[in-house]
Amino acid sequence: MNEFKIFVLVLGLGMCNASSPGPLIFATKGAVWPKPQQHNTSDSFFILRPRIFKFNVSTVHSSCNFLENSLARYWKLLQFDVTLKKYQQKNKKSEQVDGLMYLEYLDVNLTGQCDDQAFPGIKMDESYRLWLLPNRKELQAASIWGILRGLETFSHLVYKSDNGQSLRLNATMIKDFPRYKHRGLLIDTSRHFIPLDKIFLTLDAMSYNKMNVLHWHIVDDQSFPYVSTKFPELSDKGAYNRYTKVYFPEDIRDVIEYARLRGIRVLPEFDSPGHTSSWGLSHPEILTSCEILNIYGPMDPSKEDTFTFLNQLFSDVRDSFKDDFFHLGGDEVDFLCWKADPNITEFMKMQHINSYEDLESYYVQRVVDMVAKLNFKSIVWEEVFENDVKLPNDTLVHVWKMNWNDTIKKVTASGKYALLSSCWYLDKLESGGDWRDFYLCDPTDFDGVPAQQELVLGGEACMWGETVNEYNIISRVWPRACTTAEKLWSANLGKHDLIEPAQRLEEHTCRMNRRGIGAQPPNGAGYCD
Repeated sequence: MNEFKIFVLVLGLGMCNASSPGPLIFATKGAVWPKPQQHNTSDSFFILRPRIFKFNVSTVHSSCNFLENSLARYWKLLQFDVTLKKYQQKNKKSEQVDGLMYLEYLDVNLTGQCDDQAFPGIKMDESYRLWLLPNRKELQAASIWGILRGLETFSHLVYKSDNGQSLRLNATMIKDFPRYKHRGLLIDTSRHFIPLDKIFLTLDAMSYNKMNVLHWHIVDDQSFPYVSTKFPELSDKGAYNRYTKVYFPEDIRDVIEYARLRGIRVLPEFDSPGHTSSWGLSHPEILTSCEILNIYGPMDPSKEDTFTFLNQLFSDVRDSFKDDFFHLGGDEVDFLCWKADPNITEFMKMQHINSYEDLESYYVQRVVDMVAKLNFKSIVWEEVFENDVKLPNDTLVHVWKMNWNDTIKKVTASGKYALLSSCWYLDKLESGGDWRDFYLCDPTDFDGVPAQQELVLGGEACMWGETVNEYNIISRVWPRACTTAEKLWSANLGKHDLIEPAQRLEEHTCRMNRRGIGAQPPNGAGYCD
């Protein structure tokens, strides 16, 4: 019997055995999520006194506003985490154990340059070192992004004593860095509109899990909430409500800045040539007339005006979004409407295009070339690769279907970069979808040589929007996406003992709850302190 079945059996026995009081899974105290690469800890601990504790900042510059703002934010977070019980005590002697004393400061040492206006990117350095020792209390990193990740870890180390009267941190040495560069979460704001406050809360939760990419699937068939400065009619006619269910340019800027301050990239996706019905409410001329179904079909690649329109729209997107990458979609294109359109049939003859797969390749190739001129690098869903579209080597192929092991092997064998999402679909509740299922998936589980493994840049958990809205998206995503975050940050430990991460996840979920994240309980019966 494998470890997963044993763990499920343990859970089942715990849930049905009324004679076993107490929580199903006992939470850790002061454990870090995601698990650091190297972590040496001791039973000896410091006591943190909130009113005295401070961060001592050291940088190569005279000042670093980004760093100062980050420290202020984390100090506020600690206030949420460390509310102490008030007891009347006759004896108020200081707690000291094993010779360790109070932790009254942490030296925060930024050894590299501080760019207050920097944006996170695929090559950002998120590594850091942390020492909590009698003779050294220091967080050190070469970049502001590493400092952010180290501050998050430091906040996880703080825990309350059993009687709730003191805050403790075990003596610790940590050397940490991410396993993968791309650790993302996809949200879908077309199927259900997600208001800004829930997007900000999502970004907060991502930062608590060291995720660094918000993949914003912003438009789709159902609605077009993106307000384009060049084509405002797209949202005027394509959004659920042109006034209240849209993202104005200032909203986009606010999301990007909120994410930037947390070391999170915002990656836009405008899926085409399919998934574009909402575009046709204002611009039917760019879509295929599909009289056979009495609808408008995918983008019409036979018209030059289609590409002129896309170039102007994507120029607008380039002005709005700061990341180097643009997700072009390219999935689930239904060829029925193309087949029924005589103009497209004639175009294919003139262009010597022999199949509808080749027609899709023609379309995607032109769009890939177009966004490259706009200084975007492309990400595409795996169908684009499967249809043999000629892609630049810096294109990321996003793998999402079943049999992902074979697909990633083919993608990396061709020299292309890969992202994995197949086993981290958060909307799949009917067949698995528990955090343990996500934890058992690893991006290296394919038969590829080391050079191929290095072409896997990471992956994303995906929360498609058909069954979530502003009222349940947070609890549906968290804490299940925490496991994707750990699989993409922490070292690959091979076959996992699920009890150990279950205990840490129990604590981490309570930690997120204290910080205002409505994450659902991960393991069954229990409580948060």
